[in-house]
Amino acid sequence: MKIHEYQGKQLFRTAGVPVLEGHMVTTPDEAAAAYDKLGGKIAVVKAQIHAGGRGKGNVIDNPDQKGVVLVKSAEEAKAAAEGLLGNKLVTIQTGPEGQTVSKVFVEAGCDIARELYLGIVVDRGSSKPVLMVSTEGGVEIETVAEETPELIFKEHFDPAIGLDGYQVRKLCKKLGIEGAAAKSAYKFMTAMCRFFVDFDCEMAEINPLVITGDGEMVALDAKIIFDENAMFRHKDLEELRDLSEEEESEMRAKKAGLSYVKLDGNIACLVNGAGLAMSTMDIIKYHGGEPANFLDVGGGANAAQVTEAFRILLSDPNCKGVLVNIFGGIARCTTIAGALITASKEVGFNVPLVVRLEGTEVEEGRKMLAESDVDIINAMDLTDAAKKIVAATA
Repeated sequence: MKIHEYQGKQLFRTAGVPVLEGHMVTTPDEAAAAYDKLGGKIAVVKAQIHAGGRGKGNVIDNPDQKGVVLVKSAEEAKAAAEGLLGNKLVTIQTGPEGQTVSKVFVEAGCDIARELYLGIVVDRGSSKPVLMVSTEGGVEIETVAEETPELIFKEHFDPAIGLDGYQVRKLCKKLGIEGAAAKSAYKFMTAMCRFFVDFDCEMAEINPLVITGDGEMVALDAKIIFDENAMFRHKDLEELRDLSEEEESEMRAKKAGLSYVKLDGNIACLVNGAGLAMSTMDIIKYHGGEPANFLDVGGGANAAQVTEAFRILLSDPNCKGVLVNIFGGIARCTTIAGALITASKEVGFNVPLVVRLEGTEVEEGRKMLAESDVDIINAMDLTDAAKKIVAATA
């Protein structure tokens, strides 16, 4: 689950992570009032969307309008907000279609002496969180990782203990931080690691992380993703969810108990099992096609779930065909076949449908489909299925 920068900074503040004063607004007049309320000579107006790269992003209809704007008056704050609100902002992470800006964050300026990068993710290889820092703050960390990976420094830490003092000292030495800034870094980094664990984050990123002229470390950004599987422990975080920023089809799938991620291709996939779903997408790509989604109906899929899955898949205007790849185990092939027949009657298939069944009661399932009036293309194995759906959608 993603949240906005202003929401992340509210959580940072309660966790003891230093942030600047700021106000979220939804109108240009509110932006002007927020600037006056901050009381400084400069402020920053930031578009609030669930995507990074806003500073270099552009509004579709006005390429001169950036997603992050430095302002020096209430009038400039109002103008910046007016240029952003209600418009689509395109960044390196949104794709060419952009995302509509419905709110902006007006934040106080500060005396920036250095810009750094800080991020925390779970390293599945070591089964531990890893804190990553870099001297290259304010630029895409992906570029740094690709071109100068030696400038990214990492420290794994035990989630039950947190980041140790000696680890902070190691990182400070590599970053060239000393004196008052090193003391601030200790408080900041240890607080961030506690935050990451306490809030069950998948990722917490600050880019840029700045050191002020007074040697204070301050979060100038807040990009946070929470682990959906842990949200039962954080009921209060659910209210931070901005449904307007989330893919509608993914929300529908979640309500139906399906694991679904929308992609950019034109071949929809309905599969039982996450690993099998990944393999299905891979083999579609291998044979020249483009998967339109990841969809795992799970081992206990029923007719209602399969029907809703087809509604979601066929609602995608890019969908030119569907590949059903089922390995019957907990969900038997006869169960899936019956669900396909029901879905056909309730939804109707208006694109080519390739079906590959294997596993428990496979012969009975194939017979059910053959005797039905469902218009399908049978496939005997996954390679056969991939070739047929790619050919049918070419």
